[in-house]
Amino acid sequence: MRDDKSRIRIFDTTLRDGEQSPGAAMTLEEKLDVAEFLDAMGVDIIEAGFPISSPGDFAAVSEISKLVKNAGVCGLARAGFKDIERAGEAVRGARRPRIHTFISTSPVHMKHKLQMGPNAVLDAVGASVSRARNFTDDVQWSAEDATRTERDFLCRCVELAIRSGATTINIPDTVGYSTPQEYFEIISMLRNRVPNADKVIFSTHCHNDLGLAVANSLAGVLAGARQIECTVNGIGERAGNAALEEIVMALRVRKDLMPYETRVKTPMLSRASKLVSNVTGFPVQYNKAIVGKNAFSHESGIHQDGMLKNVETYEIMRPEDVGVKETSLVLGKLSGRHAFRDKLEAMGYTLDGPAFAEAFKRFKDLADKKKHVFDEDLVALVDDEIVRGHDLIAVENLRVETGTNLLPGCELTLSVDGEDRRVKTTGDGPVDAIFKAIHEIYPHTATLQLFQINAVTEGTDAQATVSVRLEENGRTVTGRGADTDTLVAAAYAYVNALNKLLVKREKQAPEALTVAR
Repeated sequence: MRDDKSRIRIFDTTLRDGEQSPGAAMTLEEKLDVAEFLDAMGVDIIEAGFPISSPGDFAAVSEISKLVKNAGVCGLARAGFKDIERAGEAVRGARRPRIHTFISTSPVHMKHKLQMGPNAVLDAVGASVSRARNFTDDVQWSAEDATRTERDFLCRCVELAIRSGATTINIPDTVGYSTPQEYFEIISMLRNRVPNADKVIFSTHCHNDLGLAVANSLAGVLAGARQIECTVNGIGERAGNAALEEIVMALRVRKDLMPYETRVKTPMLSRASKLVSNVTGFPVQYNKAIVGKNAFSHESGIHQDGMLKNVETYEIMRPEDVGVKETSLVLGKLSGRHAFRDKLEAMGYTLDGPAFAEAFKRFKDLADKKKHVFDEDLVALVDDEIVRGHDLIAVENLRVETGTNLLPGCELTLSVDGEDRRVKTTGDGPVDAIFKAIHEIYPHTATLQLFQINAVTEGTDAQATVSVRLEENGRTVTGRGADTDTLVAAAYAYVNALNKLLVKREKQAPEALTVAR
């Protein structure tokens, strides 16, 4: 840390404003777990709750105050004395107790919510801050709906709060109405116009109704704010708050524009996100910045090619900096040859020439059928390609008909030593019809010993791997096939077994299995 002016304090309100998200209520034990993790992660102030709102919230703030070792612990209070006294009692056991008191200052809030005039609000500002100072020297005052407050009146409120003993002045964009330029101007105006503004810390508290919470918060920092109120995963009222992980990493990555530092240990960000997601039951969207599942994943062939040449082509931070193990090159229909080859080599496969070209073609066909191509899919695909690479017999086309009150049948075309042969058959079931068709095209004396189906991955679009064991004159072989269509995989497996049987037969006798001509 260079000096105090370069230090940005992270005020986490996950346990207070975050819990106000509909459905995000946490138990006392869950709150303690989150608070302990935030403290270990380096958060400066933890707003642990709204003590007067319920006995449970009071207990949570009180217990967190005793538990936390490094961070300040804050309790929220309205301007009423009962709120302030309850908050003071709740944070009494904290090493660094803070009371955060607030009152609305915008015309719409004063008229419709408070039913108070400007003078009455000013009286409440002075009285509430003075009362809070009886419990702690660390008092934060907020002008609720500050960004829709008349500028002159906002200046008068802030001046009075400072004169009454507030040490932190919070300027909330309570309804997410402001824009970065406007928010910058508000903070700048207050710091320039209000007497003794240099004696306090200005804080941001921005909501995300227009998707501008993080941008507005950073604009406030550029205007001189040195505390940012935020939540893990950006949870909170309505569209949520500024996301802690996005704020912290923006400050870390863009030091050229924002030469400031926080105490947050960034490799813990991913774990913090998962913890909060688990205790609230709120899933993190896949494309969420910093901590989303896809934040360090690349599927586009152009992006993957660039990443393989130099990670800085498409990543502005290292995954390990936020606690993610490594970058993921997700193979899908947009992936290119370079990424496919790199993935195969990482898995221990080396394919060249026609074998690679055919494997890549089959991968593209598979990617068109599946949303996600997993490593297990590639193993099945490549193993299947290897065993089928030099087959005498190959499946060219398959069409199956089956259903209730319908005799299962199939239309099959096999390539036999370069010659296409086609038949139509029926059977007791679709698999029986396929196997009968193969036998009709390529007569043989081998008998079926095993037919087994396994799903490679989860989901309805999972690839199926089929194993077929054939026995002929004491010779036993097992063929395998893989495809998202189980019946196609069955045809591949049976034909693969036949090809293996041919190889065994040729090694023991000059003649192969009889081929019908």
